[in-house]
Amino acid sequence: MEQILPFLLFLGAGLLLKRLPIFPADTDRSLNLYVIYIALPALILLQVPALKFSSQMLVTVIMPWATVLVSGLLTLLLCRLMRWSREITGALLLVVPLGNTSFLGIPMVEQFFGAHAVSYAILYDQFGSFLALSSYGTLILAIYGKGDQNSPVQILIKIITFPPFIALLAALFLPMGSLLQTLKPMLTMAAGSLVPVVLVAIGFQMRLLLPTSELGPFALGLLIRLLITPGLFILACKFLGLSGEAVQVSLFETAMPPMVTAGALASIAGLKPGLTSAMVGFGILFSFLTLPLIFGWIQ
Repeated sequence: MEQILPFLLFLGAGLLLKRLPIFPADTDRSLNLYVIYIALPALILLQVPALKFSSQMLVTVIMPWATVLVSGLLTLLLCRLMRWSREITGALLLVVPLGNTSFLGIPMVEQFFGAHAVSYAILYDQFGSFLALSSYGTLILAIYGKGDQNSPVQILIKIITFPPFIALLAALFLPMGSLLQTLKPMLTMAAGSLVPVVLVAIGFQMRLLLPTSELGPFALGLLIRLLITPGLFILACKFLGLSGEAVQVSLFETAMPPMVTAGALASIAGLKPGLTSAMVGFGILFSFLTLPLIFGWIQ
């Protein structure tokens, strides 16, 4: 409970601020932009250069894509068996396979594993979840969504101009050792703001109203996202004899709730906004119960 309480308090602060008229309706957007342009790149520049590359890190890059594939197929099969509508199918195919591995996943990994393990979470998110959002997410929107769709060139531009991705490439491939030492106090201060700002932003943008007609897709979608998918991957890693901190962090990331950005894209595309908002909001709350359980399973 001591690990979870700070998260609940910051989430509650976000919910409270939303009800104060002094805060603009798009406050959460400003907070998220700060995280994307300042706090997360700072954390990447601090943590990634300290990575010691090994064969285990291949698991960190491969597992998020395998998670999208497995959970996507399970979701599609479920939608076909239940004969849910096209809108529900598209909504679930966006929010179930794509986890909140950055805004929530990185601080949760830091809380459960320690700051030294954040590097693995960053690799999982940047080479996995973010690229999957840009590619797989765009494909789902093109098939199920409404309105204009991005061309392949536009998708590529979005990927290479995303600030955390730029920071990741710089940390991996540029000789920035002396510069990073000079900037370390500033980077440390900015990176330290990541957790509280992210949680306040998530609390501010949470939508907890759930239409009763969508209870089935909501419950089964979250079950696949929070328990079934990570359970399958935990069993697979045990069967294959995969172990180590990189594997544990990757398994932990497979259990994150639905990605806030995926939920927003689903809503913008007209794919059951009530359902996707409920899955994002309640998924975060439920994850405070399921993540300690998953953490115990992978030890």
